[in-house]
Amino acid sequence: MEAHQAVTMKRYTSRNLCFFFLLVALTPINTRAQENPSEDTDAHLQPAWNAGDQAMHVPDKDPDSLSRRQDFDATFPILPGLEKQVEFWKRIFTDFSGSQLVFFDPLDMSKIYEVLDVGEESRGNDYINGERARIAAAHSVDIDRVKAQRGIKERTAAGLKRAGRYLPYMQQIFKDRGLPVELTYIPLLESSYDINARSYAGALGMWQFMRRTGKQFMRVNASVDERKDPLESTRAAASFLKQAYESLGNWPLAVTAYNYGPAGVARAVAEVGSDNLVELIQKYNHPYWGYPSKNFYAEFLVAVDIGKNFNRYFPGLELDSPVTIREIELKRNTSLASAINSSGLNRDEFLGWNPALGKGTRIVPAGYRVKVPIGKEMAPVVEVAEHRPQHQPQVVRHRVKRGETLLHIARRYGASVERILQVNGLRKAHLLQVGMTLLIPKV
Repeated sequence: MEAHQAVTMKRYTSRNLCFFFLLVALTPINTRAQENPSEDTDAHLQPAWNAGDQAMHVPDKDPDSLSRRQDFDATFPILPGLEKQVEFWKRIFTDFSGSQLVFFDPLDMSKIYEVLDVGEESRGNDYINGERARIAAAHSVDIDRVKAQRGIKERTAAGLKRAGRYLPYMQQIFKDRGLPVELTYIPLLESSYDINARSYAGALGMWQFMRRTGKQFMRVNASVDERKDPLESTRAAASFLKQAYESLGNWPLAVTAYNYGPAGVARAVAEVGSDNLVELIQKYNHPYWGYPSKNFYAEFLVAVDIGKNFNRYFPGLELDSPVTIREIELKRNTSLASAINSSGLNRDEFLGWNPALGKGTRIVPAGYRVKVPIGKEMAPVVEVAEHRPQHQPQVVRHRVKRGETLLHIARRYGASVERILQVNGLRKAHLLQVGMTLLIPKV
């Protein structure tokens, strides 16, 4: 049975659970006001890539759209008991602005007590708790029945606009792996499709992978960090979600695992004795199983609905045109300088198209997919990647020790300073650092 079809709930064997207890929970950025609604967690929204000239795919209007809607409802159902949460989050995403604080009942999210216009600046806990106490007294309820949530209408619109650059590529990646393309709307919750988003906890990129989790699915090191690459991080997210689905057995749990972690969801299933998400929300107790995780699936359903019908919720919104990307996989390690020279782009342009590379990059590793705009002549890069000229000199590796200069190292191996700089992608000799490994061309 295909991964995107409706499935029968799995029984959880000890083997299933042990496997996921070993997985590290994925900790995303808090792009929504969660446990502390006074904190302003807005990421700085700025375009990162140049847009191409292709048109964005609009919601389907063909005769098969009803069938697709039915498939979606079977794969990602609004579970009985989640209806109020879904409607609440739809209003937070589309009706209430970032200058409004919504005070509501977390146990009955259809009940909104007050909406206060407080401006976009952050409001401290003292202010929030004071308003909660006032509202609780006015409505004769316990203060725990009053929670505050800032609206995100503007951020949602900005995220949807930005999504136009990447969604066609992202959806193709998920489709090629037999996964529901609706999952590509998760970044609307995580980062508003901002590839530069960084959380206070260290989650990075559009999909908000933590470093430890990211290493399981892509390159994450001092030289290359593919969490910042929209395509590579999308491939990693597809792998993560596929594993979560295969072990947890249904998509409501797998989507929730993107926020709470597969191991955490597996523990909840084992303790409650059910793989129904609503039962977990109602019955499972754990210090980390809180408001954000309990609402993540409902927010995801809203993100999909808004993403597919953005003109209904944001009339007149124009999405950014898709970037036009070509990928060339390197067959061998290549110096960053050589890759840049071969691409026909200047350094800033090249790094703009390849955000996984940066200041710490000297060598671009074999297997890395170089991104360049479609239409750029790439024959030189292919040659660098696939053909090593017979006259190319061999190299030796030298680890820089304290007190060594580039001139001393060059004299030791009989190589020129200029050649060593070129091979290692260094612009100046003073950039040499203790502990750095240099490639030295043999004479």
